[in-house]
This record gives sequence, structure tokens and C-alpha cells, in this order.
Amino acid sequence: MKIAIVAPLVSAIREPQGGGSQAFVADLSRGLTGRGHEVHVYAASGSQIPGVTVIDSGVDHRSLAATLYRAAGPAPRDQDVTALAFARVYALLGQVRYDVVHNHAFDAPAISLAGALTVPVVHTLHLPPEPAMVAALRDTAVSGRRRPAVAVVSAFQSRSWGQVATVDAVLPPYVPTRVIPWSPDAGSGAVFGGRLSPEKGAAEAIDIARLAGLDIDVYGDAYDAAYDREQIDPRRSLTGVRVHPGVARSSLWTAMARAAVVLAPSLWDEPFGMAAAEAQACGTPVVAFRRGGLAEVIADGITGFLIAPGDLSAAADSIRRIPGLSRAACRGHAERHLDLERSLDAHEHLYGRVRAPGAGIAAGG
Repeated sequence: MKIAIVAPLVSAIREPQGGGSQAFVADLSRGLTGRGHEVHVYAASGSQIPGVTVIDSGVDHRSLAATLYRAAGPAPRDQDVTALAFARVYALLGQVRYDVVHNHAFDAPAISLAGALTVPVVHTLHLPPEPAMVAALRDTAVSGRRRPAVAVVSAFQSRSWGQVATVDAVLPPYVPTRVIPWSPDAGSGAVFGGRLSPEKGAAEAIDIARLAGLDIDVYGDAYDAAYDREQIDPRRSLTGVRVHPGVARSSLWTAMARAAVVLAPSLWDEPFGMAAAEAQACGTPVVAFRRGGLAEVIADGITGFLIAPGDLSAAADSIRRIPGLSRAACRGHAERHLDLERSLDAHEHLYGRVRAPGAGIAAGG
């Protein structure tokens, strides 16, 4: 198949990746290319995916900084700016004949402008429902037009989005376990990897590690300047706390493989939980709050522990039980249940459905 992938434009698709959806776009495009498909990724200027054809959209991701998603409240979504950016993308894309167009951008114009395409379209929703996105999806389901296929990244998200839109598939952003190094030997200290914003719980990860008497390495860039200043800066000088900028995923995997535990105390309903999946692929157990899709990623009591949200003491206590878990079991769970190849199978299946005549992805759902 000849496949066009529309990437989020709020950051370039290159290491260090700006988030889980960006990382998955890179993994997905490489994986599909490896299976013999011709893949073109339409992305912000400066994007690079080794082994994959990347089409420079001409969009400077910094021009979209004000549209960054905010889990804590409505983002200042400048629809005029994003509409211009995605109009440029779809104008370029329309010059080539594709079998499927797959959009990963969480922006209403990316949904609405794709409605003019005659090729089958898939939209993967990497984030929770918000009004503008819901409205854009509903507007595409007009009489006489082929409705795009809508995918989400976890069963939890399917239940959430299913209340406001028709969900056609769950396409989890599983991880490339074959290239992720792992260690069967217990490491030391804790690791947190993710953007420095309130919902990801970096400050809580630091507090949990200190309660458990562990050093912690925090990897991530400031996504929310106020949060970084008010919650992370005061903790940077604490004994045993090391805060690093975001690093390439290969470097993060090395750090995870050397750790005793990876912490994921998310303060929102995590759509999936890629860092937790990567940690298990590294052989490292995860301690996380039981929020959103994390319960689908972590095998509680086998590859880590799921704790009642907000209970820092219980999370610290669970770290003391980590030595009783098998790192080989963590790796095995990732290989069997969280591997990218399973996700590629699901993607190819959905692409086949949307391309088939009378596939059922019709106007009105």
C-alpha cells in the first residue's frame, strides 16, 4: 500500500521526541516501511525518521506553540493558525495518489480539512475528548460522504470517546521491543521519563522515590513553564534527585534498563502509557497510579504495581516489593503483549477494511 501519515505539527518528528504520539509516528512509519509499504510522513520542518520518506510541510512547529495540548484545561487553540498549517499539509498530500491517509494530529482542522479528500482516511485520537475535536468528527459524518475511520489508543479511550463519537478500532501504540535493550539483573534507583507538566506527575515521582529512599533520575523537557518553575525547580537541589533534559529514546531505554523501578504516577487518565510499556521492555518493573490505559499496560503484581491515584505512601511501599518481581517476566510481557508488530498487524487490518468497497465506514457510521 501507499500510505500517507500526517504527523502532529506541534513538534518535529525527531529525537528527542516531543511526546508519545510523535514517537509512535516514527515507530509506525518505520514498521510499515519494513513490511514493504510505501510510507510518506507529512511533518513539521526539521523532522527526520531514518529509513522513511519524510515530506517537509514547510510548517515551523514553533508557530504552533500556543496550540499545545493542556490536560489541565482548555488550550488556547488558535484555529486560524492550525488551519493554515494543515491546509498546507493537505495541499501537498493531494498532489500524490495514496491508498490510505492516516492522521495523528490532535487538531480540529486536521480532521475537518481531511474531509475533502477522496482517499480513505483514518484518524487516530491520541488524547481525551475535547469539544472542538468532537465537533470536527461529527461534521465529517455528513450525508453522502464517506466517514473517516476513527481509532483510539486503548480500550479505556474507546469507552471515553465512544460516548461522543463512533470508534472503529483500537490501535495501541506498542513499542519496538526488538530494538529495546533489557537487563535480567536488578538495577538501582528510580527513573521517570516524560514531559514536565502537571498531568505526568514528575514531582510526585520525585516525592515517591524519596519516601522509598531511592535516588531518582528524571528525564524530560519543560512542557509547562509554570509547573517546571513551581514544582520541579524546588526539587532539583534535593539529595538523590537528578533532573535531565529530554533525551533520545535509546538513551532513555538504557537508563530504564539500569534502574530498579520506573515511576509513572500520572495525575490524569493516561490515554495509553508508552513509558510504562518501554520500561517493561527494558525488563524494569513499573509503579504507577491506576489511571486510564495504564491498567492495560501493566500486569499488576507481575510487571509492577498499580496504586490508588494520589497515594504516595502506598507507591513508596510498593517499591519495597519490587525485588520480588521478575525482570524476565517484565520483558516477556512486553514481547507478548506490547510489541510493535501486534500494532502493525492491527493497522494493516484497519487499512484493508477502509479500502474495501462496502466496508461499512460510511457516512453517519
